[in-house]
Amino acid sequence: MKKQSAIPGTHEVGAQSAIRSVTAPKGFSASGVRCGIKAEGKDLALIYSEVPAAAAAVFTSNKVKAAPLLISEEHILDGRIQAIVVNSGLANCCTGEQGIEDAARMAKLTATELNIPETSVLVASTGKIGPRLHIEKIEQGIKEAAANLSSSGGADAARAIMTTDTRPKEAALELELFGRKITLGGIAKGAGMIHPGLATMLAFITTDALISPELLKKALLHSVDRSFNMITVDGDMSTNDMVAIMANGLATTAEGEEITYPGKEFDLFQAALDELSIDLAKQIPADGEGATKLLEVRVKGALIEEDARQFARAVAGSNLVKAAFYGCDPNVGRIMAALGQAGEEMEPEEVDIYFGDQLMFRNGCGATFDPAKVASIMEQKEIRIDIDLDLGKAEATAWGCDLSPEYVKINAHYRT
Repeated sequence: MKKQSAIPGTHEVGAQSAIRSVTAPKGFSASGVRCGIKAEGKDLALIYSEVPAAAAAVFTSNKVKAAPLLISEEHILDGRIQAIVVNSGLANCCTGEQGIEDAARMAKLTATELNIPETSVLVASTGKIGPRLHIEKIEQGIKEAAANLSSSGGADAARAIMTTDTRPKEAALELELFGRKITLGGIAKGAGMIHPGLATMLAFITTDALISPELLKKALLHSVDRSFNMITVDGDMSTNDMVAIMANGLATTAEGEEITYPGKEFDLFQAALDELSIDLAKQIPADGEGATKLLEVRVKGALIEEDARQFARAVAGSNLVKAAFYGCDPNVGRIMAALGQAGEEMEPEEVDIYFGDQLMFRNGCGATFDPAKVASIMEQKEIRIDIDLDLGKAEATAWGCDLSPEYVKINAHYRT
């Protein structure tokens, strides 16, 4: 069954029609193997395009950057990439010059196995900060991953990049550009240390669209700002965050079908990339460490979009708000307090707040609501909070999760 998308002319790739993962677009293969970095499960992933692809990436703005990001920042400069290698279990962060050497070695080993230039490989790592990589184990893992590349390997790759995630995160959709079917696919990981300022969170997106590196980067930055930069689990920004996209153009065979300038086709591509990115991004707080509920915070009526974004993120990231939703406590005053801390222009006496379809605050004051209906809403796995500031026309949406005792248990013993 194909689920209809909100974007005209696109639809989600379902299990019955195609692979719903990073290998859904033409010409991409992937694999996920176990090389023994983690105590159990797959821990090394490889994504490969059969031809060099236009590429773009966004990296964490944390001043402490992991070694693989420093290597990847150099390799992405020419806007062309053909493979991405990722290990989980160890972050290769705060590992000094040896960490840089290990990350570079991962790229070189991958390039050798695939017979491509070393600079055509992006490197990513996720896991515990501090310890050195087990590079000998990774070397064997890269050889095995290269030997097992498959057009159906996206699911294995999605599992191989997981750390405290409880489930893999995958998405794909199709759209029409220049009269041809174009596919986008992606995988992501993340459950804790999530408060991106790009943007431990990783996301890798592929497409068989033909688009210039310059416009691909423009599209990625736009999508990241409205998806991965609008999620939060615990307010901590990772040292390893990366979002990367490869576009190999294999769905296009005719000249004149490359997206090289803004216009109708670029707008369609942008909307589809936004939708895919939001899908992947929402899966992260939905699987947040210890989370039992996904919170969607919609803010409208702000003066400018950046204000709306700050308000939405402030509410989604408030520990007091998150704890209240875990306990099914309709403490709307905590939302007002979070809005007031956002530091943007607002008039408290103009604010309306809804939980689902239930009005909780009217003009900055508590409203009469049906306790039974509100209790039912707060017990749901996905809860929408609508906030109207009534100052302007700008709006934004952020996603977060509740805060449970399980989060503390997970992070109290992460290294031990």
